[in-house]
Amino acid sequence: MAQTILLYAGPPIYSAAEYSVLGRLMYHLPMYAPFDPGHVTLFFIYLGAAVEALAAAGAAYIGANRHTTDISIFITGGKLLSASLLLQAVLELFFIIMVAYLHRRASRDGLATRNVRTLCIMLYGTSTFVLLRCTARAIESFGTQTVTHCTPLCRILLFHEWFLYVFEAAPMVIYTYWINFIHPGRLLPKNKKCYLDPDGTTERLGPGWIDKRARASRWTDLLDIRGLMNNKRTRDAFWLRPDEWPVVPESSLPDIRKSSKSVQDGRG
Repeated sequence: MAQTILLYAGPPIYSAAEYSVLGRLMYHLPMYAPFDPGHVTLFFIYLGAAVEALAAAGAAYIGANRHTTDISIFITGGKLLSASLLLQAVLELFFIIMVAYLHRRASRDGLATRNVRTLCIMLYGTSTFVLLRCTARAIESFGTQTVTHCTPLCRILLFHEWFLYVFEAAPMVIYTYWINFIHPGRLLPKNKKCYLDPDGTTERLGPGWIDKRARASRWTDLLDIRGLMNNKRTRDAFWLRPDEWPVVPESSLPDIRKSSKSVQDGRG
């Protein structure tokens, strides 16, 4: 039971690291953030909690099968667990779409600097590994826990270890090394109020994300759906007033980011 819980709970926790990176990337490029960057992790955690609740319900049904001979209870639990794994994959796909949305708009306006591109590629890659793992787990669940007798696919999944190594162990190991090798702390400013000026070469210290709504509205409507429906802006577009915010001193930037910026300045 402990092994199963760790196997199924691991990737959502890994994904939370990606959500945090995307949030910090939105702080760095606030003009392309569809909603408060501080709510990115909360938004995906809310959705992830709903998916995990479905998985917990399926596991409860499967566990109850130990005390009964009714195979339908086991199959029902397997279907719930399989559905939760599919929803995990859909959630990861939605995350990839959000990264692509930010990346495309930044590239269009010439703000996709080397650091931004590196982080986006890292998020694409790591998310793809999580997506691959979730899809493989869903296939395994549908093939072994929603059938009354073991089919040829079921026998492959249960009696061949290569499936576990290729679709479970390898993606998670590569994910771990990749997200640590391309550590976002080396590519983004430590202060989340530091943002990239629309000129593409200057970093300024702004006021941070300002949402004019009440706190209760910010927490209950993370995406500001009400504001979008009413076509009413609730955030302060401070990046449109660059003269009001000081330039971040070159000496306060990490070495890897200094070299990147000097190259960009030389091209300009």
